Amino acid sequence: MLQVYLVRHGETLWNAARRIQGQSDSALTDKGEYQARQVGECVKHVGITHVIASDLGRTRRTAEIIAHACGCDVKLDPRLRELNMGVLEQRPIDHLTEEEESWRKALVNGTVNGRIPQGESMAEMATRMHEALNACLQLPAGSRPLLVSHGMALGVLVSTILGLPAHAERRLRLRNCSISRVDYQQSDWLASGWIVETAGDISHLNAPALDELQR
Repeated sequence: MLQVYLVRHGETLWNAARRIQGQSDSALTDKGEYQARQVGECVKHVGITHVIASDLGRTRRTAEIIAHACGCDVKLDPRLRELNMGVLEQRPIDHLTEEEESWRKALVNGTVNGRIPQGESMAEMATRMHEALNACLQLPAGSRPLLVSHGMALGVLVSTILGLPAHAERRLRLRNCSISRVDYQQSDWLASGWIVETAGDISHLNAPALDELQR
């Protein structure tokens, strides 16, 4: 059985300011760096062999902190990037027009072909996220990888493993530096292939963590 840990990046300046990040970038806050250190302390004893991260700065920095605790190097994989949010990237959520807010809502309310202009659909993101996850199957036997990615990206990955369509209403909260785990296994009582062991665990954090829309 292959166990893969999934970690959302630590809190960023734009998370705290309620600005849309997408594939633009914002540095971790001091709290975000501390959250990443807490993840490292949590997972350093479980035998992590590979730390693989989105190539955006916030995930790369989170991964570096975790990898240091685990004694690993960091490999970057752009397939783990956050959803491309097109023309709304870098915009404050509270300052969107009614039309712009409808574009954003289409990504979370179950709209089948929801997409922000010049951006990416949830289905397109799900495809590349599954490609990145399936690449872990090519790692040497006995590997235990940890992937560092983003809230919407990890949310669609976990949801689609559970059998939901990529465009399904978002009902999975993955806070900053939450830990999830998916396993690749064969079982008499579960579907063969990827299964979800845990999702969105924050028991290792000693202070509240933000989701995308909270202050």
